[in-house]
Amino acid sequence: MKVLIVDDDDISLELLRTALESAGYEVESASNGRQALLALGRGDIQLVITDWEMPEMDGLALCQAIRRRASFGYVYIILLTSHSSSREIVVGMTAGADDFIIKPFNQAELMARLRAGIRVLSLETREMVIFAMAKLAESRDRETGCHLERVQHYSRRLAEGLAKMPQFSREIDADFIRLIFQTSPLHDVGKVSIPDKVLLKPGRLTAEEFEIMKTHTKVGADTLETALAKYPQARFLQVARDIALSHHERWDGAGYPHGLSGTDIPLAARIVAVADVYDALTSRRVYKDAYSHETARDIIVEDVEKHFDPNVVTAFLSAEQDFIQIRKRFADHQLTDVELDLEMTYAS
Repeated sequence: MKVLIVDDDDISLELLRTALESAGYEVESASNGRQALLALGRGDIQLVITDWEMPEMDGLALCQAIRRRASFGYVYIILLTSHSSSREIVVGMTAGADDFIIKPFNQAELMARLRAGIRVLSLETREMVIFAMAKLAESRDRETGCHLERVQHYSRRLAEGLAKMPQFSREIDADFIRLIFQTSPLHDVGKVSIPDKVLLKPGRLTAEEFEIMKTHTKVGADTLETALAKYPQARFLQVARDIALSHHERWDGAGYPHGLSGTDIPLAARIVAVADVYDALTSRRVYKDAYSHETARDIIVEDVEKHFDPNVVTAFLSAEQDFIQIRKRFADHQLTDVELDLEMTYAS
């Protein structure tokens, strides 16, 4: 695993590098917090050992900056410091540090603390498990392409936009943003229960078929509720259940399965509702062409306070360029006319 070491003292950096490389770690270094953030921006580092006192951006400011940026994933931070009083430890932990090593460091202690960090980071594998579950559920529908990836990134961007609004300052933090990114792929996990003749129908569903399709919300939520009963403190299961159950509810109460309205709909579900609909509108299907971003935007704006939470739509409008870039980044393979004919044959 790669470790980023951050210190303005060249001798300290070399001592850390030697100790870490001798233990088999790949090492990258930075001389201050700003350089460290640039390195973290590449997304391949999850372990950081940083000095407390540095020019430009010190260790505390670096901790705070890392915790504000959910796009990094979880980064385990060890603060290297000569400060050892209880008050200073509280200050460091409050800033976002996970652990401390007192200078001069003991190599055996350093390795033990790094192994503890790796155990914590292994919990992040739940994100991979969640995504694998969602992909398995989605695999029956060959049209969906990179739908899950797009909904993940759209949802996170919407949550980041909402976090800037004062009314959401207590409800949306870095943990919420990370959780909605992790769990939004499970929004349609209940579709595993939908018969092929309904799920894969290449056209508009009949009223009876639509009633069958609607059951995927309860099936998905019930499945996640079973897991939640065993692990009641698992917040990611709570968020996933709320999304699976309520992402088809409408702001005006005309949605399903329970006809919830307004803020009675869980916030995570209101966010995913916009992300999911935007992706459906801008994706090509055997029964429709993809709408342009502009057309999809107009449809969503028209449905403010009917289908969608107005605050979520405001966040969407402030992030249009990001949505366009996400759509390009996770673009589906464009089907030829022959492939479309084959898809329609398969779906029927």
